[in-house]
Amino acid sequence: MQQEKKRNTFAGSIGFVLAAAGSAVGLGNIWRFPYLAAKDGGGMFLLVYLVLALTFGFTLLASELAIGRKTRRSALHAYGQLNRRFGALGVVACLVPFIILPYYCTIGGWVMKYFLVYLTGKGPQATSNGYFTQFISSPVQPIVFALLFVLVVAFIIYRGVNKGIESSSKLIMPALFVLVIAIAVFSLTISHTDSDGTTRTGMQGLKILVVPDFSGLTLRGFFTVLLDAMGQLFYSISVAMGIMVTYGSYVRDDANLGRSINQIEIFDTLVAFLAAVMIIPAVYTFMGREGMEASGPSLMFISLPKVFEAMGGVGHVIGALFFLMVFFAALTSAVSVMEAIVACLMDQLHISRAKATLLETAICLVLALLVCLGYNALYFDLLLPNGNHAQLLDVMDYVSNNFLMPVVAIGTCILVGWVVKPRTVIDEIERSSGRFGRKKLYVVMIKVIAPILLTVLLLKSVGILTVI
Repeated sequence: MQQEKKRNTFAGSIGFVLAAAGSAVGLGNIWRFPYLAAKDGGGMFLLVYLVLALTFGFTLLASELAIGRKTRRSALHAYGQLNRRFGALGVVACLVPFIILPYYCTIGGWVMKYFLVYLTGKGPQATSNGYFTQFISSPVQPIVFALLFVLVVAFIIYRGVNKGIESSSKLIMPALFVLVIAIAVFSLTISHTDSDGTTRTGMQGLKILVVPDFSGLTLRGFFTVLLDAMGQLFYSISVAMGIMVTYGSYVRDDANLGRSINQIEIFDTLVAFLAAVMIIPAVYTFMGREGMEASGPSLMFISLPKVFEAMGGVGHVIGALFFLMVFFAALTSAVSVMEAIVACLMDQLHISRAKATLLETAICLVLALLVCLGYNALYFDLLLPNGNHAQLLDVMDYVSNNFLMPVVAIGTCILVGWVVKPRTVIDEIERSSGRFGRKKLYVVMIKVIAPILLTVLLLKSVGILTVI
């Protein structure tokens, strides 16, 4: 009880929503959502994604936030407090951010590097062949930038829930939103004529994004779109990694939790859509449909710099603004990941925030160093069960995202849906919200539909289910 009284809380609902949305709005929204939207029929993917956000995503998000506020504990102890037989689930939920943070900070360092390149007017260098590969495989630079990124994240966490996470979110998230809108609007106004006289425009790229393409659609194709959208949403909303349980534990008892859940859903979905509007029209205009086949680091660090270069003088400004926006997105997500770990350390070891932050920072720096060396001295090529070739960063990403996170989410569904019953979450939300919209939908989703979808996603992620 004494620990609960000392636990910090968000000062207001705006700060909580922006912090949670900042966690959800990460690199996946920027480098994976646009690619999937273009690949999976544009408007059809968007429609499926929206339906899943209002059902599947809503269910997982509501469950974790309610668990956090009800128990006032980090993920490490929250599940066990609801039912002691599920204590191991909390351990796995805490392990996920521990694995993710080092490689996420490494990628955050890459973003810092590219932002400085464009800020100093050296954008053309980023378009030279092999520039990105040479950078990440160099022995010093990636380590330096990863170190800088980790220290920025640690400083915010060190300052605490109110002065650190909440205050920074109130500054960063509005700036990120403005930058996304500005770049998206610019992308719609551009045009380019190839040497053969073919002219493409940003508005044509927008049409590819928003107009459903049902040509050649089969049942198998629809299931592919469904799983792509579900996978993107699952990894986007920051569930199954202890973050939303931790943030939920900081929400005041009188805060309207139901309304906050709706706002987080809207914010994350809107930014993901705007990221697609920002990227797809620009890539299509200057690189055609084949340019939209890139995703992940290759899209952000190889394809997009070529797009900025093709824009001419204004492209260097757009490039700097773009990587500033990506830096904000990476920073808010990394902050939430580190906070989930620090909260677990504080709860388990009964140490101060300062000591927990310093401990996790030291561990993260060591592991981030190994991740950076994974492209140099520690390089190896491993074939994963899903058929992809990988080195250290990819292995960490695979274990955490493709295996552990679905396991945590399935365990959460079993715990809430069948052990402590959905009423546990419903009562917690209604305690401050008055009513819980989509209540009947929530019960069906948490007990039956979400576990089935998550099991299919897990089987597909680990390479067992290959027929879809």
